[in-house]
Amino acid sequence: MEFDLENPLTDFHEPHSDTITSLFLVESDHMPSENYLQSLQATDFGIFVRQQTISSISKFSCNFDPLLSYLAVNYLDRFLSSQGMLQPKPWVLRLLAISCISLAAKMKKTEFSLADFQGDGGFIFDTQTMERMEILILGALKWRMRSITPFSFISYFISLFKVEDPSLRQALKARATEIIFKAQNDIKLLEFKPSVIAASALLSAAHELLPLQYPCFRSATSNCSYVNKEELLQCFKEMQEIVIDGYESVLEMVSSSVTTVNVLDQKFSSSESEKTNGTFTTMRPERDIKRRKIIDYCGNLTVQISRIPQY
Repeated sequence: MEFDLENPLTDFHEPHSDTITSLFLVESDHMPSENYLQSLQATDFGIFVRQQTISSISKFSCNFDPLLSYLAVNYLDRFLSSQGMLQPKPWVLRLLAISCISLAAKMKKTEFSLADFQGDGGFIFDTQTMERMEILILGALKWRMRSITPFSFISYFISLFKVEDPSLRQALKARATEIIFKAQNDIKLLEFKPSVIAASALLSAAHELLPLQYPCFRSATSNCSYVNKEELLQCFKEMQEIVIDGYESVLEMVSSSVTTVNVLDQKFSSSESEKTNGTFTTMRPERDIKRRKIIDYCGNLTVQISRIPQY
């Protein structure tokens, strides 16, 4: 049966109390080691290795389900945190990237052919070499391949929001999913548990799409017995930085584009994006000017929630 990142411990599609409790209890077993972030920040070498390997994973998995790529990067981070940084030789990083994709593809029951990647960049890996690397990764991960990720907690936290309209629930889930995908590349979020990342992403989505209800959502999430409020606050601040970075890049695209409406239809989720109403965080002073420009610009948009892509 195909591994479902939203239901890693069960085949059911509705959250059950026992399953939810189990997810929170074991989620740390599916994270990189505690000193992983510090080791990455200690030198540029570690960040380079991670960035290059993630770039290869993104390149080779671009035609697959995005969740497969997310799972492969999860394997990568857990492997690097356990084994230490590999030699930054192109063939080594390429082999590691393809092996992580291969393992993720097997978990997702996705057809994967090594032949599709042979010769790319001048590298050719035989089956035995691939198998040895995969076994090395499996050992480092202690064969825990059914990774618990932020997607495993999305349904649970949405249920706390008490949103009755199915379209609004889908909109929150879709926007939170976008934020989670983007956040995986940011090393600052590696220290947070998957559940905290999921809660922060949903709060960010709610702040954009449903600003009037946002304070209620924030209260419900903060009062959740499974969540550390201080960690949630810190993660939400980092998440807001990621969201603002995305808006800045979109604003630059809009400013230089003739087909402004088309760009906005694709990039903005709601006419209420970034309106302030009891938010957790304040932006760094050097970004205040850009933030005000973005908020003013978003305030003039009229984009229907129904246009948010389905996941």
